[in-house]
Amino acid sequence: MFSERLAQDAALIQTQFDLVLGALDDVDVTRAMAYATQGGKRLRGFLVLESARLHGIPADQAIWPAAGIEALHAYSLVHDDLPCMDDDDLRRGRPTVHVKWNEGIAVLAGDALQTLAFELCTHPKAGSSAVRAELALKLARASGAQGMVLGQALDIAAETADSPLTLEEITRLQAGKTGALIEWSACAGAILAQADPKSLRQYARALGLAFQIADDILDVEGDSKKAGKRLQKDAQAGKATFVSLLGLEAAKARAAELVDQACAALDGYGSKAETLKDAARFVIARES
Repeated sequence: MFSERLAQDAALIQTQFDLVLGALDDVDVTRAMAYATQGGKRLRGFLVLESARLHGIPADQAIWPAAGIEALHAYSLVHDDLPCMDDDDLRRGRPTVHVKWNEGIAVLAGDALQTLAFELCTHPKAGSSAVRAELALKLARASGAQGMVLGQALDIAAETADSPLTLEEITRLQAGKTGALIEWSACAGAILAQADPKSLRQYARALGLAFQIADDILDVEGDSKKAGKRLQKDAQAGKATFVSLLGLEAAKARAAELVDQACAALDGYGSKAETLKDAARFVIARES
């Protein structure tokens, strides 16, 4: 069952974080790192582990990049929550890192989680030197000024733009901000196996866009207690979203179409890909 597999993989990733972070000095910044990596769906790490299973890669090898992408994602959330960015005081139902400690610790914890991500992806147990180099190179591209950071920068620029973003512009923004790390995660199993990632890339691009549309829908009609964060921020800020541009029902229909596309991209894997297809369906049915 998908929910059980997701929970099992989340537990594997937490065990890995306990091992890695537990070996560091017990100071505020490492406590903040551990705090930031706790909880959440861990969907990106799940995608690494499941795409690895699809290619016969054992979990004790795939866990390194799986924890790596979750460290990278945690860093992005810590920095996103800062007053100079989204200025959020709640994340995963708990105080954000800068609220629990202070802004300086939050910046440093985010920085350290980002570098930890690359340390984990290049660990000798993650694979051959060629595999580790490819994981690191593609993660750098997905997380930096060609991917996530570009999307975040476009998002910030949109807040002061003279007119709301168009559908094409917001799709490009979210392909970086949300989609790039999801794509890296889903393709990681193919990288570990040195296999062709084309089908997984197609799957991930549809999945990533569906994920963001679902987020926009949650921001409108979700429950803040279940989501573990403030909702309706986009509407209050007057930002364009898939919901504001398409309308609520059309946005839901578009997300469902994308899930169908994601599932179809995996047909070549047969029944082995059923859990990844369930992940796509979960993305638009989630409450957080």
